[in-house]
Amino acid sequence: MRHVIALDVGGTGMKAALVGADGALLHEARRPTGRERGAAAVVQSIVDFAADLRAHGEAHFGEPAAAAGVAVPGIVDAERGVAVYAANLGWTDVPLRDLLGARLGGVPVALGHDVRTGGLAEGRVGAGKDSRRFLFVPLGTGIAGAIGIDGVIEPGAHGSAGEIGHIVVRPGGPPCGCGQRGCLERLASASAVTAAWAEASGDPAADAADCAKAVRSGDPRATEVWQHAVDALADGLLTALTLLDPDTLIIGGGLAEAGDTLFTPLRAAVADRVVRFQTLPAIVPAALGDAAGCLGAGLLAWDLLTPEGARTDTSSTPIDTPSAADGSTTPRR
Repeated sequence: MRHVIALDVGGTGMKAALVGADGALLHEARRPTGRERGAAAVVQSIVDFAADLRAHGEAHFGEPAAAAGVAVPGIVDAERGVAVYAANLGWTDVPLRDLLGARLGGVPVALGHDVRTGGLAEGRVGAGKDSRRFLFVPLGTGIAGAIGIDGVIEPGAHGSAGEIGHIVVRPGGPPCGCGQRGCLERLASASAVTAAWAEASGDPAADAADCAKAVRSGDPRATEVWQHAVDALADGLLTALTLLDPDTLIIGGGLAEAGDTLFTPLRAAVADRVVRFQTLPAIVPAALGDAAGCLGAGLLAWDLLTPEGARTDTSSTPIDTPSAADGSTTPRR
């Protein structure tokens, strides 16, 4: 059975799958990234994991993977296949595509940015599959974005398109690691809400999910913290829709798990800010959860083999999501 390797590398763990031509996940596995052992060890873990996946495919499906797709955090030069920099993994200028290609018998390898790769999956088989132009914004430890146009993610001239988290929405606000003050991710990310609610509640162990629960229970302190984050997010999204004019804003990440507690006030706040020349886009939750990066990596790999065919084949096919490490699957529709 023809298949590809899909690998999503995170700060603490790696998710991987063997993906069939119809988009089905034939096998799934997870491993720790092992960043505490240093950058060189992380790279070796990635290469070894990919090699083990190749061996599994050969043993169970009669042939090795035809290609591989890998999503990594940080700054990525996808054209050269180089992982340029990742603070949470400690690496600089890693020729990851070449390293993986050599270990995998010379098959083609695609390297992608984790958020843009997740956005690719959301655009083709997730919440944006009926959208021609969308912006995917996961709200996690930080905030990033992926600009989707006709099923393709726009990387920008230098690979940094979509970095909505570093739009300054509160000039003179809290300092950001990028060197600016008042960046969106310092005010509306899951980590920002966690910090604000821990301070407001007096509970250092409280997090963003606890804040959302308190909002639903009517706690005025939580409502104030939550609304400040929603207002900052709406200001950032307004800038994005002014520049990009998307038909859909796809919101994912940990904060989106609050459901209507987030989406009801957010839709209202964005609608209040839209002026006459602007068109209010649909604001919808992401559909694929933490599987988006792995699914997107599989799409990158298939694109190396059939650039147009992969898009057509996977856009209307149910995704089979493994529920166990042995590759057993349940359909996701």
